[in-house]
Amino acid sequence: MSGRVQNNKHILITGGTGMIGRLITEELLKQGYSVSHLSRKSGNNPEVKTYLWDVNKDHIDDHCLEGIGTIVHLAGENIADKRWTHKRKKEIIDSRSRSINLIYRLIQSKSNQVNTIISASGIGYYSDRGDELLTEDSPPKNDFMAQCCIEWEDAIDKGKELGLRILKFRTGVVLNKSEGALMQMAKPIKLGFGAPLGSGRQWVPWIHWQDVVDMYLYAIEKINLSGVYNMAAPNPVTNKQLTKALGKQLHRPIWPIKVPSFVFKLLLGEMSTIVLGSTRVSAEKIEMDGFTFKYPELVGALKQIYG
Repeated sequence: MSGRVQNNKHILITGGTGMIGRLITEELLKQGYSVSHLSRKSGNNPEVKTYLWDVNKDHIDDHCLEGIGTIVHLAGENIADKRWTHKRKKEIIDSRSRSINLIYRLIQSKSNQVNTIISASGIGYYSDRGDELLTEDSPPKNDFMAQCCIEWEDAIDKGKELGLRILKFRTGVVLNKSEGALMQMAKPIKLGFGAPLGSGRQWVPWIHWQDVVDMYLYAIEKINLSGVYNMAAPNPVTNKQLTKALGKQLHRPIWPIKVPSFVFKLLLGEMSTIVLGSTRVSAEKIEMDGFTFKYPELVGALKQIYG
C-alpha cells in the first residue's frame, strides 16, 4: 500500500449521524475502536470527536485525518427525501462524489496514515432488472439511479491512485424498526391497510441492520478484502412476500388487492422506481470471502427486529 502503515484502530466516519453511521459508531466503540466523525454540524456524543466540513464550499477541517487508518464514507443526500428534479439529481450525485474528492485532496496534501476507504454505494447500480440474478460483475443499467452509483463508485476508485485499499458496498434495503424503509412499510400495515405495491412481484434486496454493521466491521478488520460487494441478505424476497411476512409479524391482515403502479408514478414520478423496481442480487461473493450473515432469512430478521 505504497508504504502506508496499517493503523485501523481509529476510524473516521462521514455521514456518522445517519442511521447506519450511528449504528456502526456504537459497535466500533463497543469493540474498543476510536471513532471520529466528519460532519456538517457538531455532534453530541462525548466519545466521538466531530470535525466539520462543508462540501458545497470545499471546506474540510484538515485535522480530521490525524491518527486515522480507515475512513468509512457514508455521506450523501437521501435519495428519497424530495422529488427528483434536475437540481435534486445533481445534489444527490454531488453529495457523494464531491465529498470523497474533497477527502482525497486532503490526503494528497497533508501527511497522514490513511490506508483504507470503505464506502457505501447502492443496489440502484443495477436498477430495475426483473428476475435476473445480479452479481457484482453484472453491468449497470442506464437510468438515474445507476448513473448516480456509477459516478459515486468512480469517485471512490480514484483512491486506488493514492495506494489505498478500496471497498464498496452496494447497499440494499436496510431493515430497522425505527427508521428507513421498514418503518414506512409498516405504517399502513399497522393501520390495517397493508397491501403489496405495484405488481408485488418485484424483488426487494433487503438486509437486517445488524448484518450491515457486521459487514462494515468485517471489512475494517479483514485488511486483504477489497473491491465491490453486494450488501443484501442471501435470500431476497418479492414485495408481496415481504408485505405478507410483515403483516404476519405485526399480527395484521394484508389486503388481497394491490396498490396500482400508476399511483406511485403519479405521486413520485421517476423516483417511483425505488418502490416499483425489481432488483434481485446475489450475496455469494461476500459469503465466499468468509462473511456469515446473522439473519439470512426474512422471517428471522423480522422476528428479531420486532422482538
